[in-house]
Amino acid sequence: MEVKFLDLHKINMQHQQEIEERLLKTFRSGWYLLGNETKTFEQNLSAYIGTKHAIGVANGLDALRLILKAYIELGIMQEGDEVIVPANTYIASVLAITDNGLKPVFVEPDISTYNIDISAIEAAITNRTKAIMIVHLYGRVVFSEDLKKIAQQRNLKIIEDNAQAIGAVWNGIKTGNLGDAAGYSFYPGKNLGALGDGGAVTTNDDALAKAVRAIANYGSEVKYTNKYKGLNSRLDELQAAALDVKLKYIDTENQRRREIAAAYITGIANSKLILPENPGDEHVWHLFVVRTDNRDGLQNYLTSNNIHTQIHYPTPPHKQEAYSEYSHLSLPITEKIHNEVLSLPISPVMTNNEVQYVIDTVNKY
Repeated sequence: MEVKFLDLHKINMQHQQEIEERLLKTFRSGWYLLGNETKTFEQNLSAYIGTKHAIGVANGLDALRLILKAYIELGIMQEGDEVIVPANTYIASVLAITDNGLKPVFVEPDISTYNIDISAIEAAITNRTKAIMIVHLYGRVVFSEDLKKIAQQRNLKIIEDNAQAIGAVWNGIKTGNLGDAAGYSFYPGKNLGALGDGGAVTTNDDALAKAVRAIANYGSEVKYTNKYKGLNSRLDELQAAALDVKLKYIDTENQRRREIAAAYITGIANSKLILPENPGDEHVWHLFVVRTDNRDGLQNYLTSNNIHTQIHYPTPPHKQEAYSEYSHLSLPITEKIHNEVLSLPISPVMTNNEVQYVIDTVNKY
């Protein structure tokens, strides 16, 4: 048996007829940017998340870049201000900060959740701190009343990197509606994946939404009139059409991910592995990540048994050449995680036989 890490073909073919009908309709319309398909998807996304606004953009990195750029244009932030960010996030979270002339302040994660350690945030706040960027890593919510209180008392914005956790719920509220603004990636491998690149911003802040929408369209609210030094970052009609079809099935597909994760947690009984916790609806299992002292050995063993795995992520941002100015930082929890994590296959189209094969094979390691 071969178990693919993520069978995108099979995932999308579930919705073949609906997607093809919408794509054909869009193609025949002759309107390919800033049209009805994008408007419809934005309306349905904002309704699903529970926010007043959703703005389709070109990709997940741009979503975060635009939020921060809009805050700068609105006078809420300025270049040189600090944004707290988890040290073990994917580099896109950090790129969005530095691309706006802001300074990332790295905070270690909680080793049991892999999300930012909320109890360590307050010590990282200075008089230049303007925001806390939380990343719902691997699909698990990171939020608390303490975090809300810290942000309110210090007048800080909470920005959600919701690239991996669409559909996750905290106290009845979906991720993307917990903070002041949220960025999404619809990269094909995400739980809600496009047929190419795509992203979005959600917020309840009218002024922020208006600024993000304008900045993403060359800084223009009215054609050929440019209020801001903007970007070109728009979700195209074809991607919006495909995403709107798939959005209808996100809860069903996330539930299948939860079922597979529960089977792994119950069935894998190998003391060489540290399994993730199962917090119920607070996790949509974009990734199922285990830790082990001999990560390469486990990966090679699973590969030899036709089980595909991936490492998310081998090198933390502060150890990347691009951020050599932070290479001196001592972030032992982050570095331990990056040295030990391995992602097992998980997707809504995995069969029960495939899931059991992964469990049985891991238990024999």
